[in-house]
Amino acid sequence: MAGVKIETSDTVMITGASGGLGIHIVRAFAQRGVRLALVGFPAAELQGPCAEAKRLGCEAEAFPADLREQKNRQELVRAVLQRFGRVDVLVNNAGIEFTSYYHQLGEEQILDVLRVNLAAPMILTRLLLPRMLERKRGHVVNISSLAGKSGPAFQESYSASKAALIAFTASLRGTYRDSGFSASVIVPGFVDAGIYSALKARAGRRASWLLGSMPPEAVARAVIRAVERDRPEIIVNHLPVRPLLALAAWSPGFGEWLTDKTGSNDFFRSVVKAQAGQKPG
Repeated sequence: MAGVKIETSDTVMITGASGGLGIHIVRAFAQRGVRLALVGFPAAELQGPCAEAKRLGCEAEAFPADLREQKNRQELVRAVLQRFGRVDVLVNNAGIEFTSYYHQLGEEQILDVLRVNLAAPMILTRLLLPRMLERKRGHVVNISSLAGKSGPAFQESYSASKAALIAFTASLRGTYRDSGFSASVIVPGFVDAGIYSALKARAGRRASWLLGSMPPEAVARAVIRAVERDRPEIIVNHLPVRPLLALAAWSPGFGEWLTDKTGSNDFFRSVVKAQAGQKPG
């Protein structure tokens, strides 16, 4: 498949645009001079990213939407298309997580993770896809996580949603090959923004040096690269982990051992202990 050269006439729709990682994705596209449909919740948190995009010379508009609600997804797409006429690139970046013992999560918390992290990307893609196919041009970028590859402790709902995004992207690419439409998935490790920043604050510590973290700008650059080069999957991590992931796929026992030994499980355990008012350790 050929990549899509990002043009100034393109409309890029970004969910989670008001989040820690989202603003960096907004900046990366704003520097290309595109038209931006910025989606986030609540509305007030979109004002900053929208204003910054405009300062960078972009046509940008905020679209507040609670992606947990089905009717909001439909109304969002209708409003964006009414305003801009089309969407050339959709970046599914919105995401939420609950770090907890799984049996202590409420059913609504589990469903909220699946609604925002998985159902929203799938439904928004389905709603926008017909017009992309008509124009024989369009790209969807799904923001997943290494949690979707390794399944760390205390992250059952989040890991499941992110693993499903990887499979969803692969299926889309197979179905619509040579149609002019394509999809990519970005798989970051810990990113110094958004969810990881909140986890660090809760735990009062960083993840282990083996896990490390990446600047959000690196993830934003990967999003641009995925679109323009039509990359199926880009892992963004401070150490090369793809060979280790291949070994883990070949030997699930090794994968389980690796996740534990890198300190991933211990980091999330410290978050849970801190939330319960216990000392880490």
